[in-house]
Amino acid sequence: MFTFSKPSDTQIKNFLETQRDLPFSYKEVGASQSAVPKDYPINHYRARLGDGEAAFARAKNAIKNWTMYQLEWTKIYPSGAPVKADEVVCVVVNHGFCWSMNPCRIIYVLEETAGAIERFGFAFGTLPGHSEEGEERFTVEWQRGDDSVWYELLSFARPHHILAKIGSPFVRLTQRRFAKDSFSAMRKAVNEKI
Repeated sequence: MFTFSKPSDTQIKNFLETQRDLPFSYKEVGASQSAVPKDYPINHYRARLGDGEAAFARAKNAIKNWTMYQLEWTKIYPSGAPVKADEVVCVVVNHGFCWSMNPCRIIYVLEETAGAIERFGFAFGTLPGHSEEGEERFTVEWQRGDDSVWYELLSFARPHHILAKIGSPFVRLTQRRFAKDSFSAMRKAVNEKI
């Protein structure tokens, strides 16, 4: 849903309530766990956050706290929503000339602790009021072999709202910007001195 002014918390809450019990807006629910659908634009970004078990613990905490959305131009509503399956949240985005409210439901939480690579993350999918249709996965991983810690964002999405269809090139630029900005926020959280 698009608005020309910043939506209030009440507006976001009311909008989210209209979406809470609706089905996902796309059929490939959960596909970010395996092979993403070929008929969607893919956004994939992976970058090193740091090194060591402590960095991985901070990266996991950052994912749980939605740090990747704590940007000047995005936020998650409700703030502090738990990262758990079936949780419904709204991604609020300031596009400069308008705002969008984009409801999503968490599909799964990923937590792999055995083996050479430890992973944590989640994926959420779009609900009918979202400007796009598709799925986005956020993952952090600790590669024990070289002690490196990585952030990965993977999404497949295509326009759902007429404005997203008309502004498709702008949407792709916004997705690229989000990937870089979300990584910067994650890296800052991981490397903050305690």
